[in-house]
Amino acid sequence: MAERGPDACLEGILAIPGESRWAIDSICIVKGVTAYMVHSFDGTALLFSLPLLIRRSLPEESPLDIRGAAGAVAMIIEQIKQKAPSERRLGPLSGRGTRFPHQVASITEPYTLVASPAALASDLWQADRRNYADRDGIHLLLHGAVPAPVEYAPGSITTITETVTNLWESVTAIAFSVPARELETAWIGTLDQQLLRESLPSLGLVSFVGDESRLARQYTRYRPFFRTAGPREEVNIPFTCPRDLEPVEIELPASNRSVTGLGIRQREVFAVAGSNAQGKTTFLDGILAGMDDHAAGDGREHVVTVPGLCSAEAMTSLMTGADISMFFSALPPGINGTPRAASGMGSGSMNMAYQVQRAVERGSPLLIIDEDRAAANLLVRSCLQTGEITPLSEILASDRGKMGETALVFAACAMDTLVAQADRIMVLDRHVAYAVDRESFREKVAESLEWMAGDLREGSQ
Repeated sequence: MAERGPDACLEGILAIPGESRWAIDSICIVKGVTAYMVHSFDGTALLFSLPLLIRRSLPEESPLDIRGAAGAVAMIIEQIKQKAPSERRLGPLSGRGTRFPHQVASITEPYTLVASPAALASDLWQADRRNYADRDGIHLLLHGAVPAPVEYAPGSITTITETVTNLWESVTAIAFSVPARELETAWIGTLDQQLLRESLPSLGLVSFVGDESRLARQYTRYRPFFRTAGPREEVNIPFTCPRDLEPVEIELPASNRSVTGLGIRQREVFAVAGSNAQGKTTFLDGILAGMDDHAAGDGREHVVTVPGLCSAEAMTSLMTGADISMFFSALPPGINGTPRAASGMGSGSMNMAYQVQRAVERGSPLLIIDEDRAAANLLVRSCLQTGEITPLSEILASDRGKMGETALVFAACAMDTLVAQADRIMVLDRHVAYAVDRESFREKVAESLEWMAGDLREGSQ
């Protein structure tokens, strides 16, 4: 047995009979995948993954739509994480007693995302297809680390088995201690987002940003992506839809509560304008994150976006048979094929053109473009630009039908002629939203261009 090392520990743990409130989650055991014990890179710790079944049937306590159960599971997981640093028997979750506990530090990282159509932050402990609830109970996949014994003698294996048993008992106690009413609230909050997302098309919307939403993000080592990051702890100004942008009132399907906010309409062009560092990108990121379900306190619980959203940005990459004919009537030197099937190392504008056209042709309900990551020459025309390229501003002005069923939301600071083509314009100033009248803005742009033209003529004399 001493030669078998960690395998002997795993077998001993998987043989634990369990109790009335918990057991080994036998249906979820896949050795080497969901159930393992292996040495850390330096050999001083045993890293483990162990499936646990907690015999608390949440669907029987709250006979709600099972789709919202992830919210309740996420709440239980976060409760366990919060107590892990101070409760001794939860120590293995944070690698307490091991030489390098940071190896498992991501396990107890707080997480305010409940569910996502994308595989986000897979290294974090979260509600997912391996951490879920059904009528059998709460299925949790526990990860962590314990100190590795010098020798795998029977006594050492017994110690590790007892440590894991204590961990399971403590996790189970926490799972049973969370009041049913709190779990039901989390369940309903998730279900509200899911049902609202399904109902947006019937309301003529592709996205909804609720009033009081806090979109700014706080990034950490384990959550460096805006969709997975938690709420910013410093300045985080809540969003309020300006009255002139015609706020909509929506009834949340599960809780039957009403919320107001900004509705992005199907097939509309919506501009988010403003000076530098005023929250434009943060707002667009919020809309993108609306495809995910968020826990209470995340700040984006009432930001909901239909699935299928696309974004377009400038990048230099190889194209193979890319259709860019919506923007290009001829190809530059070095690119083979035709505008309908271009191949070669495409520029930032060519690749962005392909992304936009592909989104439209696939019938994406919403397209996001951020000026900071875009090819400027694909958005507005320069006096040096050839007639072989039709920028987006001119497509919106004269041939809106090319956008098909796709709504467009874009952020811009220095592209007035593009903003002028929007159906609605929202300006962010010090992160506060204001509405701008479209016709007044167009007149202001025209006056500005006339003034610039006159100034240039005077300067050339």
